[in-house]
Amino acid sequence: MTADPVPTPPAAPTEEHLARAALSRAVEPGDEHAGRWLRQYGATGFLDRLRHAGDDASSFPGTGAKRVASWRQRATAARPGRDLDTVHGLGGRFLVPGDTEWPRQLDDLGYARPIGLWVRGPADLRTWALRSVALVGARACTPYGAHTAADLAADLSRQGWVIVSGAAYGIDGAAHRGALAAGGATVAVLACGVDTPYPRGHDRLIRRVAEQGLVVGELPPDSHPTPSRFILRNRVIAALTRGTVVVEAQHRSGSLVTARAAGRLGRHTMGVPGPVASALSAGVHELLRGDATLVTDADEIIELVGDIGRLAPARRGPVLPRDLLAPATAHILEAVPARGPTPTTAIARRAGTTPDDTLAKLYELHSLGFVERCGEGWRLTNTATEASNARRGGP
Repeated sequence: MTADPVPTPPAAPTEEHLARAALSRAVEPGDEHAGRWLRQYGATGFLDRLRHAGDDASSFPGTGAKRVASWRQRATAARPGRDLDTVHGLGGRFLVPGDTEWPRQLDDLGYARPIGLWVRGPADLRTWALRSVALVGARACTPYGAHTAADLAADLSRQGWVIVSGAAYGIDGAAHRGALAAGGATVAVLACGVDTPYPRGHDRLIRRVAEQGLVVGELPPDSHPTPSRFILRNRVIAALTRGTVVVEAQHRSGSLVTARAAGRLGRHTMGVPGPVASALSAGVHELLRGDATLVTDADEIIELVGDIGRLAPARRGPVLPRDLLAPATAHILEAVPARGPTPTTAIARRAGTTPDDTLAKLYELHSLGFVERCGEGWRLTNTATEASNARRGGP
């Protein structure tokens, strides 16, 4: 048995990363009061005022004294270096606005934009988010709902789309499993720390998502979920993706919160209809009576989200020169045979790396237009083939 790989020592964190890591422990997700002061003072300035400006709220006019006192107490107790070490020990990282991996569409949330994102998994979040769809729905779903969610996730994955959901029981779990079973890409957005799998019954599922996909959260390590954190987590799912599909949902379901947030952000909202007498479809039907679009299969979803040009590049994505690829990504591209399609495992063997790392890089290459998904395998696009021939001096 081989030993687990020892994580590479991280680069020294910047002041911005340390400040935002501390603020992620001091401020609840989606706090727009904090977002306003963060924009005015900057992360380091905001944190400095919390830690050194005394006990009054005069530095934050218009913000309640109790709220400021809570920020101060948590900021004083925060140990950002320890939190950063913890997530790095899991093979993860902490992203902040301005990082190359930061998904810029999150900036649409304005003052409610995440202070930062704690991330586990081998893929590039920004690149994956360019071709992502949220699949959400009821926790206590029906067999019809679970089957539909899994099928949609699998079919979307086979066509190169990344599935984003919240790792909850029911529709969320079915969506993640459908993507994983198809050898696809999936992102779990948690309402707790990325080192704290929740619900506990999905411990193995979340670990598998972290291996093959990405696990993302706003809260620092060892943070636990609360009802309000679940609701606020949904805005991140909505903002991160190019559209939200609700499979089953009752009235007042958290999934409807996600869909409505997506609508406010200019993303597509979609619903899968169910039996007219089913309470678990009542919320979806309510959406469909409004601005949501009825969808029944992956192709109908792609017709909608594939046309959102202002949120992401055209469907095939911009083709970048091969020399601009990161070395590890270029290595995977070189391992894709000129004639395909070729399974992920075969490409991994040619590259001498793991299937999970290979899959992450293949989805990055797909977003950049170098490869495309074809059933259970991958093949080079015409552009990539022509570039290879040019490099080799062939026709």
